[in-house]
Amino acid sequence: MRRLRVAAAQLNLTVGDLAGNVERIVAAYREAVDRGVDVVAFPELTVTGYPPEDLLLKPGFVAAARQALETIAEHTGDTVAVVGFPNGGAALHNAAAVCAGGTVQGVYRKRLLPNYAVFDEQRYFVPGDDSGPLYRVAGVSIGVSVCEDIWSSHGPIIDQAVGGAEVAININGSPYHQGKADLRDKMLSTRAADAGIPIVYCNMVGGQDELVFDGQSMVFDAEGELLARAGQFTEELLVVDLEVRGTYRQRILDPRGRPEGERLPVVEVTPDRAEHPTDRPLVGPIAEPMGNLAEVYEALVLGTRDYVRKNGFSDVVIGMSGGIDSSLTAVIAADALGPEHVHGVGMPSRYSSEGSVSDAEKLSANLGIDFRIIAIEPAHAAMLDMLAPSFGDLPPDVTEENLQSRIRGVTWMALSNKFNWLVLTCGNKSEAAVGYATLYGDTAGGYAAIKDVYKTLVYDLSRWRNDHEGAELVPNSVIDKPPSAELRPDQRDDQSLPPYDVLDPILHAYIDDDMTVDEIVQLGFEPDVVRRIARLVDLAEYKRRQSPPGPRISRKAFGRDRRLPITNRFR
Repeated sequence: MRRLRVAAAQLNLTVGDLAGNVERIVAAYREAVDRGVDVVAFPELTVTGYPPEDLLLKPGFVAAARQALETIAEHTGDTVAVVGFPNGGAALHNAAAVCAGGTVQGVYRKRLLPNYAVFDEQRYFVPGDDSGPLYRVAGVSIGVSVCEDIWSSHGPIIDQAVGGAEVAININGSPYHQGKADLRDKMLSTRAADAGIPIVYCNMVGGQDELVFDGQSMVFDAEGELLARAGQFTEELLVVDLEVRGTYRQRILDPRGRPEGERLPVVEVTPDRAEHPTDRPLVGPIAEPMGNLAEVYEALVLGTRDYVRKNGFSDVVIGMSGGIDSSLTAVIAADALGPEHVHGVGMPSRYSSEGSVSDAEKLSANLGIDFRIIAIEPAHAAMLDMLAPSFGDLPPDVTEENLQSRIRGVTWMALSNKFNWLVLTCGNKSEAAVGYATLYGDTAGGYAAIKDVYKTLVYDLSRWRNDHEGAELVPNSVIDKPPSAELRPDQRDDQSLPPYDVLDPILHAYIDDDMTVDEIVQLGFEPDVVRRIARLVDLAEYKRRQSPPGPRISRKAFGRDRRLPITNRFR
């Protein structure tokens, strides 16, 4: 057997920050050199950050990205770097450059372009039309591919294996959603076993607008056994030694390795190593996957942190009502940015309960964040007086309720302007789904930290965070009291909506699973309730279009995942 030391550089990069990304890539490359690595893989579109979206329509951006790649290549020596970049020319390709000896030795062009869920790659790229060449590094023939290429059981990985590849390197920008890690593990294990060669899977980490990338770069052997796995939601250079065996005899004995195919050309990149750093192979770490609630929480924290900091803010402001949503948002913000960078503001009105203020004060003390009270009753009374001549004798209704929410929005936006604090809104997915939110009121802000979190999950995450802390961060009084917007006397959410343990499964079926009303009714839900909820979801599309972005943690989040027309008569 031969030995190949491989590395996956799991980095948190910033879209459009070409100079900053080059600096981080070169630093990781130097660390790989210091650790005796033969070949180090970087994530998909490493140079530009992922996804660069319509920046790719700017020829100047693509040209600058190519120049950044050349700068990276100039820093390379015997250690090979596989770097993602947009390859311009007669057409634009999502590509991986193989760099060594100060130059770009070759380019692989992504063959399979995803165009579903959050992906829109066919808008920008043309697919590659071949799976080669292979690259011989330290005496081992390596196939290079990009992200979606590995998800197909009949795609480039199998073609490369049949064509003579002894190791496959796949670079990725694979975003997180609940359940993705297990799905990814099983797919990679199957692909390695079917191809009969080790797979090095490098994924990025970090937040980019709505998307969160969880890392979990992995290395599998030729039998599909996991050799190494990086941690979730953290940067890491994953290094492991692969024992590379000849594949000819294996393919004769294993019928899975006998598909027809031509040998791929080979580019000699670096010579075989006469010696390796150690006689004993380096065994990579295998990070334990997080539990479901832990990984969802960490995704929310990372998405919030990166959105705030990558957009030039240091501090955030949160309207704190003493309710469960604002409480969880404040905890996430404190974990993401540090409590000294979080500012809570209580804005009681004539309908606010005593507990709404005291619970917000207690939570703020538990977290160690700044908290202030700005009563909105003077503004509320003034607005009612101002509008009275126009409203005349019309009875009070939702109009007067929404005035309070909009005054609160004006207040925290004023604090944002004065102190350069980003406003974190506190609406959850259940409320956004049915439009139980005030446009230009509680929807106003810069980032919605729990936008993709159903209300029942908000409670689960709050309890989990308390258990994880071993202390009552979110006061039990907040968790136990009935949820209320407190915009009219004795208001409760269940006066307007079904209980959340009924509402959320209906919403999940209608939104996440794209089921029709009839299909949901067949699951055992009350027909009139299902029809009413579906109608509310459809009517609220215009509100969601005007809401701030938030981290995606489900298979189908509002925004780039779900694009329904506002003007729509299908029921």
